[in-house]
Amino acid sequence: MAPPSLKICCIGAGYVGGPTMAMIALKCPDVEVNVVDISKARIAAWNSDNLPIYEPGLSEVVEACRGRNLFFSTDVERLVADCDVVFVSVNTPTKTTGLGAGKAADLTYWESAARMIATVSKSDKIVVEKSTVPVKTAEAIEKVLSHNAKGIKFQILSNPEFLAEGTAIQDLAFPDRVLIGGRDTEGGQKAVNTLKSVYARWVPEDKIITTGLWSAELSKLAANAILAQRISSVNAISALCESTGADVSEVAFAIGKDTRIGPKFLQSSVGFGGSCFQKDILNLVYICECNGLSEVAHYWKQVVAINDYQKSRFAKRVISSMFNTVAGKKIAILGFAFKKDTGDTRETPAIDVCHGLLGDRAVLTIFDPQVPEEQIRRDLSMNKFEWDHPHQLHSHGGSVTSKIEYATDVYEACKGAHGICILTEWEMFRNLDYQRIYDNMQKPAFLFDGRNIVKVADMRKMGFIVYSIGKPLDPWVKDLQINI
Repeated sequence: MAPPSLKICCIGAGYVGGPTMAMIALKCPDVEVNVVDISKARIAAWNSDNLPIYEPGLSEVVEACRGRNLFFSTDVERLVADCDVVFVSVNTPTKTTGLGAGKAADLTYWESAARMIATVSKSDKIVVEKSTVPVKTAEAIEKVLSHNAKGIKFQILSNPEFLAEGTAIQDLAFPDRVLIGGRDTEGGQKAVNTLKSVYARWVPEDKIITTGLWSAELSKLAANAILAQRISSVNAISALCESTGADVSEVAFAIGKDTRIGPKFLQSSVGFGGSCFQKDILNLVYICECNGLSEVAHYWKQVVAINDYQKSRFAKRVISSMFNTVAGKKIAILGFAFKKDTGDTRETPAIDVCHGLLGDRAVLTIFDPQVPEEQIRRDLSMNKFEWDHPHQLHSHGGSVTSKIEYATDVYEACKGAHGICILTEWEMFRNLDYQRIYDNMQKPAFLFDGRNIVKVADMRKMGFIVYSIGKPLDPWVKDLQINI
């Protein structure tokens, strides 16, 4: 059992820090949990009825604990100084300049947090890596803390998160595993047991795994890389399916029946997105290169390359199918979030697809039930990786966003459109009145399903010309087809 007097503070009130601390507060009512952030707007949102992130079930957990043993504050230094355990859940973006640009993780925020912890601490602390970090980051952080400690002792733990957006609350309540990495010393193991006692309040002991620091750090990168690899693998097969007349859903179903493989992450789509997969793979590539493992680095690069190819292939398919031009044509974009049940747009495939269509001078009308217009315009105005560097934005101005419209009604978004692109698998898109949509579109009416959620045969009976990832091509599309 966790000591009743235990005080936890989490630096960073984002997608990981907020939900994780809320769950700890819910399951450990005698533990004081503070979430701190320098962003006044973000903390104000956490203290309101309109939380800064959308995640099913999150608001109920926060409401149950906030003001009781869960607190959100901008008083960073005081609360860090007063706690026993500090979770660090700050941004670790991909570097955009300098050594390792485009691949290496930028640890500026992590180092800054470590220096602040060392400066304000007046008692021994356990410092927990919650952000996804490169292997051996703990060693660097230990050096920063020890050289600025002033007699204070710090124990560093790695406790990577394995949350999937859209199911984060379920993942926190019933995790596949909780991973805690620490030093094989008396102090290190004591710290591991302290953190383990917190999770043990609701997680079965056999699901709490303890390892060395480096294994824990690498496990997070490796897990995301292998999950992304499965998606890129089935997406590579989808291109072959279209060329041969095979159906990727049937192929994936057959593959998934092999108990050595299983069915998860074998759903072909327009590509993977989110804040972790690409960033973590590029980080892994950089680490391999730094260790002289060029062949291993090249292997993992191809996972990202196939993902980029899939997004580009989809956009080219849209253009080639519509008489090889979408200039001046209205294209309805259904879904902008990188997956359903989240408002997160980081690395969403929709950005690359939209840029591809805008490059051919299409006019886009975008609808997403959880992503606001301001966010969509900002995302389409940023350069690659800038979403992860909020203080280094270089907007493209109105040259791109002037060609898009934002719709608050899905049927209005499709009205008068020449084509529709489904880019997020929101459940509502499965149950739309597609006959109504077809009747109000320009003819011929094109439907490009990037998530394989519509019933292709039914859509074709209505009159749609349909392209669905990895499915046998529509005769119309096949007749016009160049190999993509």
